[in-house]
Amino acid sequence: MEILSTIIILVIIIFSIMIHEVAHGSVAYYLGDPTAKESQRLNLNPLNHLDPFGSFLVPLILLKLGLPVVGWAKPVPVDFYNLSDKRWGALKVSLAGPASNLLIAIIFGLIFRIPFFTFNPNFYSFLQLVIFYNVLLAVFNLMPIPPLDGSHILFDILGNKFESLKIFLTQFGFIILLVLLFYGSGFILTISKSIYYLIVGVPLI
Repeated sequence: MEILSTIIILVIIIFSIMIHEVAHGSVAYYLGDPTAKESQRLNLNPLNHLDPFGSFLVPLILLKLGLPVVGWAKPVPVDFYNLSDKRWGALKVSLAGPASNLLIAIIFGLIFRIPFFTFNPNFYSFLQLVIFYNVLLAVFNLMPIPPLDGSHILFDILGNKFESLKIFLTQFGFIILLVLLFYGSGFILTISKSIYYLIVGVPLI
């Protein structure tokens, strides 16, 4: 049963991060950059998106360690010079990924609230997993630490200000990220569970 749960969680993570990347590319395409489309990244073909390390190994390791299970796919290529919105285009592209995960969580949350679907305990549990892990991916990616989307959002908002802060975060982002995963996981989980509760109305089992 534990193996089955691991497989289900891994599949949810994989498809969620693929949708996350497609959302980045789709918004970039809408704003005038065809790079992602020309690279065949505006589809859900796993071969075009998955990264062996970030899409499989990292989620499995985090799952086994009892840490928040996150992962990543190959970043969708974006040429920000092609964007029609020169000031906020990059921010919109960066927001698209986490927003797509929150949208998935909300849609499945609405399904979760339909009594007919919750009569099946297995499907009930599956819905909970989809909602929670998409909320978790959104919360994690919004952390303002490179290379996460939150760092791009922060840098876009700051503009040309606080260059020293940007340099520091860029240089030490990966180390900060590791510390956050190992020592700040409780903070990430608390926020994720709170948002999860707002969506479904019941605590995470």
